[in-house]
Amino acid sequence: MTDTWSVEEHLNDILAAVRPLEPLALPLLDAHGCVLADDVPVPAPLPPFDNSSMDGYAVRTADVEGASAEYPAVLTVVGDIAAGHGAPAAVGPGQAARIMTGAPLPPGAQAVVPVEWTDGGLGGGPADAMPSTGGPEVRVLRPAHAGQHIRARGSDARPGTVALTAGTVLGPPQLGLLAATGHATATVRPRPRVVVLSTGSELVPPGRPLEPGQIHDSNSYLLTAAAQDAGAVAFRATAVADDPASLRAALDDQLARADAVVTSGGVSVGAYDVVKEALTGSVDFRRLAMQPGKPQGFGLLGPGRVPLFALPGNPVSAYVSFELFVRPALRAMAGHTPDALHRPRTTARLVADGTLESPSGRRQFLRGAYTAPAAGERLGTVRPVGGSGSHLVAALARADALIEIPEDVSRVAAGAELTVLLLN
Repeated sequence: MTDTWSVEEHLNDILAAVRPLEPLALPLLDAHGCVLADDVPVPAPLPPFDNSSMDGYAVRTADVEGASAEYPAVLTVVGDIAAGHGAPAAVGPGQAARIMTGAPLPPGAQAVVPVEWTDGGLGGGPADAMPSTGGPEVRVLRPAHAGQHIRARGSDARPGTVALTAGTVLGPPQLGLLAATGHATATVRPRPRVVVLSTGSELVPPGRPLEPGQIHDSNSYLLTAAAQDAGAVAFRATAVADDPASLRAALDDQLARADAVVTSGGVSVGAYDVVKEALTGSVDFRRLAMQPGKPQGFGLLGPGRVPLFALPGNPVSAYVSFELFVRPALRAMAGHTPDALHRPRTTARLVADGTLESPSGRRQFLRGAYTAPAAGERLGTVRPVGGSGSHLVAALARADALIEIPEDVSRVAAGAELTVLLLN
């Protein structure tokens, strides 16, 4: 066993320990953003019947062959067909039916001519729109070929085919397809329920005045929002003072509703590191070769083997740790594929006023502002935001990227090409 772990070693241990949550059948809107657990078949043709894609007239192609403005085809109108109405009357030789968008094609009809290709049954020139009523005859001014302006039965999806495959993330179009094919529910990996808990006797909720030595609890808001952004259902618990018994009691209360727990603070080597004191033996505490975020803890708690992520207390350290370790784990629990666990990475050219210093032997993650490459450029640029201090929340709020400096690099000059994690 080594005294210091790499970022990859710690992340790999976490991902090896977590498992996708058991599938649930959820109503469609509750499944929004979730990952399908199984393939979803198409049970019936989509659309279920031949229907019109235009407001116009359902006709036989032979009756409008050669039609023109000079020599229109004059057809007898046998009725109106609106969407949602019952079975329409058949169209015979020399006949047409007024038909609205989405209405079923009547028997005998082979095409739909848009109303703009006709006089609308009013006896004048080309119609601009379907009139509310029309005459007994319609003049068709252009020919139509078979199937024109008709949505054929099953042309979108055929029965027995797969509508959506397992692993698909359900966004609005996917939910629309499920609804269109008659599915009221979807079997998905549910969103992980995450409890976020800050520790520290100095913490005071925002909105309350500070006494000497106190600070507002920002980590619980930062990490709860980060968990929501990762796709989880997140609960922010009340901060716990630096008392091991109080922390253990709080965790016992929260484990019943949690698929994962995220704590911040109390994982270093101080005299009041409550998380480390309360959970040593259940949680593996490590020193990582990274900055910020050197102290980390991870373990599985209780009979349900609930993952607990013990993150450092400094806000930037907590956030960087969340992005590197907690976000991928939560997305794995939600059923996302390995290539969708992490934030996107790219290479960018460093823009800086001077040379950046980085601690030897540690991978540093600086906050940065990323600019995408301009037209014709190969790389975008990234500029550091604020300093390297792990308490600089204002600088973190202005950043949209993390600049990664490898362990074996101690000085980086402007213009260097670096890996960047995109946070937006």
